[in-house]
Amino acid sequence: MHMLSRKFFALTLPALLATVALAPSASAQAKAKPPKSVRLYVIDNGIIKDPDVTRFRFKKEEIAVPDFVVCSYLIVHPKGTLMFDAGSIPDANFKEGVTPTTLNRFIANKSLKSQLTQLGYAPKDITYFALSHYHGDHIANSNDFAGSTWIVQKPERDAMFADNSPIKEQWPLVNKLQNAKTKILDGKDFDVFGDGTVVVKGAYGHTPGHQVIALKLAKSGQILLSGDLYHYREERFTDKTPVFEFNGPQSLAARAEIEAFIKKTGAQLWIEHDLQLYRTLKKAPDYLE
Repeated sequence: MHMLSRKFFALTLPALLATVALAPSASAQAKAKPPKSVRLYVIDNGIIKDPDVTRFRFKKEEIAVPDFVVCSYLIVHPKGTLMFDAGSIPDANFKEGVTPTTLNRFIANKSLKSQLTQLGYAPKDITYFALSHYHGDHIANSNDFAGSTWIVQKPERDAMFADNSPIKEQWPLVNKLQNAKTKILDGKDFDVFGDGTVVVKGAYGHTPGHQVIALKLAKSGQILLSGDLYHYREERFTDKTPVFEFNGPQSLAARAEIEAFIKKTGAQLWIEHDLQLYRTLKKAPDYLE
């Protein structure tokens, strides 16, 4: 290298590096601003693909159903945000350049946090966090939201952290919630932002404290995010529940109550695992409002 060139390079390299350090990454996403009305983002968490899992037993009967979709929802209100469910594969399992990511019977192409980043959010920006229930295909990234206020039904929280917890082996996914700021519910409706647009409703039975969320969107109308109240659309028209329900009769009572709510309000019922429904929905970064 010519001596003059060496001197120029030596002089300019520190400035160049400083400029690069100060410049925002091309892939960085600006932090989202509060919207004027409630928005609903559907987050893609992959599918459950396993013949044993997608075959539901009702006593002596077996009904084959399609592969299940796995999704979660980001609800953005002018006063804050609520993350509902947290996926089936921990984000730590995703490796750059490796697609899809698999874990047991779960298959996904995108991490939860990468989708939030695309929307301008990080877990620390989430005001409230809620799980429909504690099953493994809903809780994978729960600990990332331990800085949020956790909205949970008392019997669900009690079961999760009991000595004989049904998810004891999965505590590393949820253990930070135990000491998180928590809003404990007892089955009564909880109006999250105080204006009736985002309401958590108890729907016990699938697990001890299963819950759903009723939304009022300015343009899209009312939507009921039903978690695992049902698993597929045909199940809605039976009087039976899968053999793995925590309390089948309680589930049927919860279904009857939610169906009455839907009839009264005209709300759309969204079954979280329904692949047929999922294919018709707008996905993040698009949204409903």
